Amino acid sequence: MTPSWIALIVLAIAAAGFVLARSRALRAAAREGRRLHSLPGYYGWTAALYAALPALLLLAIWLVAQPAVTRMMVWPVLEAEASANAVPSLMMADVQRLAAGLDAAVETGRLSREAARDLPAGEMRAAMAAQGVALGSEVTSATRDAALRWRRLAGVGHLARTIAVIGLALAGAAWGVSRAAPDFRARNAVERAMRGTLISAALIAILTTVGIVLALIFNTIEFFRLYPASEFFFGTTWSPSFGGGSELGILPLLWGTLYISLIALLVAVPIGLFAAIYLAEYAHRNVRSWAKPMLEMLAGIPTIVYGLFALLTVGPLLVEAFGRGGYLGLGWMQGGTAVMTAGLVMGIMLVPFVSSLSDDIINAVPQSLRDGSLGLGATRSETIRQVVLPAALPGIVGAILLAASRAIGETMIVVLGAGAAARLSMNPFDAMTTVTAKIVSQLTGDADFSSPEALVAFALGMTLFVITLALNVVALWIVRRYREQYE
Repeated sequence: MTPSWIALIVLAIAAAGFVLARSRALRAAAREGRRLHSLPGYYGWTAALYAALPALLLLAIWLVAQPAVTRMMVWPVLEAEASANAVPSLMMADVQRLAAGLDAAVETGRLSREAARDLPAGEMRAAMAAQGVALGSEVTSATRDAALRWRRLAGVGHLARTIAVIGLALAGAAWGVSRAAPDFRARNAVERAMRGTLISAALIAILTTVGIVLALIFNTIEFFRLYPASEFFFGTTWSPSFGGGSELGILPLLWGTLYISLIALLVAVPIGLFAAIYLAEYAHRNVRSWAKPMLEMLAGIPTIVYGLFALLTVGPLLVEAFGRGGYLGLGWMQGGTAVMTAGLVMGIMLVPFVSSLSDDIINAVPQSLRDGSLGLGATRSETIRQVVLPAALPGIVGAILLAASRAIGETMIVVLGAGAAARLSMNPFDAMTTVTAKIVSQLTGDADFSSPEALVAFALGMTLFVITLALNVVALWIVRRYREQYE
């Protein structure tokens, strides 16, 4: 039985437990002539939570643990052959695809269970091709035996999972229904369960972040065991080669990242700040009610759309203006992909980040400061320049730093608008690339993750993580200091 069907059955059991527990509590109160401690719905929710939460938690743990346990039990079949091939991960992937293909062939009626179990290794590749399953290597006897063991263990695991999860749900529902009595503090039990659920959700978010950071750290350490850290951080050439002899200097990538982000901020900060000042200080309430949502719609456009806009519209327009055959005749730009192309489009994307945050900061400035300035005879523009903006400056700086961290982490606009050349150049009309674009390119394809050329993506990611984390910490520190001063 699939996990989705199991989850639906668990929810149905929880719903039945809700109805039974609620009706049992009402009957007990009527029979004993006593008032219920809690509202009737709380007794139902107690049984529903006892049925659903432990069962769904067990299902989630089982879904994570079963593949790992199955892989560990199947690996001894492949161990002898893996020592010669030295690509155990690819072999195990073929085993899983082969097992899935056999299951699909049995379900569609192409093979019987007996035929799937007795199919020779030489005929399995053709049978998998008929199912649309692509294998990375020939099917050997060891691969065949491992796939059959995988199917057998997976079948046992699926059956055990179904019985355990549904059984736990039934037991929880029965336990919740049995506790539905007038003196049972059902509301307290529900509140404890909900508090535990919320704490668990918060812990999952924290542990996910910790897991991502640990994955970056361990793979970065592994990379620096294979490639010198001094050449990575101070090298000026980026030339990966999976055949060997790579030069993996990060400086050209950092330069491209910072250069494009700088141009984006030069576009986004003035436009976003002026828009925020207008919306906060000059716009009528009716104008603000539609202008601000329209401006913030820019933040909801997918970045791939911005990238296509840069590639198909902004790039050709810049070439017509600054290219060799352009109407300015400057010859500065050789192609549509350039730092300027990506920077302009990214700046447009960042406008709502700067404007929305700055608008909130400006509106947070106490009205008494404005009234005092106007009362002393200052005009509205003088009040904005000399009172409002200085008071809001720490918050505006924090908004700009948050927008900068967003620009540094952008990928799709850079991939489509800036090109793929890793170079150190001051010309904004040259094609360059960034750290995020190279992370994508290094992990694209059938890369061997034990090589420096693949592990370098984690070192790049760790570097980018440290930079953006520092920017975010500085921005939040500035904003918090601002709030402490003016609220």
